[in-house]
Amino acid sequence: MKLSEIKNLLPNLNTLTFKLENGSSVPSHFHITEVGLLTKDFIDCGGTLRKETTINFQLWNSNDIEHRLDSQKLLKILHLAEEKLPLGDAEIEVEYQQDTIGKYDLTFRGSSFLLQNKNTACLASSQCGNSEKQDSQAKVTTKNSCCN
Repeated sequence: MKLSEIKNLLPNLNTLTFKLENGSSVPSHFHITEVGLLTKDFIDCGGTLRKETTINFQLWNSNDIEHRLDSQKLLKILHLAEEKLPLGDAEIEVEYQQDTIGKYDLTFRGSSFLLQNKNTACLASSQCGNSEKQDSQAKVTTKNSCCN
C-alpha cells in the first residue's frame, strides 16, 4: 500500500484496526511511534546495484490500555511527516514486534489494515541461475552459479 492510498482511506474510518494474516488483531491501544523514510542501497547476487525506498510505520503496544489512536490523529501524523520528510508516495512497510521485530507489507481488507508477511527472494534469478519450482508441499529452490 502506498502513502496516498492510506491517506485516502483514513478519513472514512471510524476505528483504526490492524490485523495479522493469521487473523489475530494488533491490540487497540497500539501507538505508531515512528513514521520514517527508509532508503536501502544494495547489490544483488547477480551484481546489479539496487535502491529501495519505503515509508516505515512502527506499531508498538504499551501498558497504557486507554490509549487509542484514531484515523484522524494518524492522518495528522502523516501530514506532519510529509512536511518534515521527503516521503513521496512510496510503499508502506510496518514494523511490529511479537517474539521479535517483524516487517510487514500493508494492505486494507474490509474495515481493517492487514499486516502481510514479507518473504525473501532472489532478485537476480535470471543472472545467477536460481530457479524456483512449486512443490505440492513446499517451495523447492534449486541454486547454482553465483548463489552457491
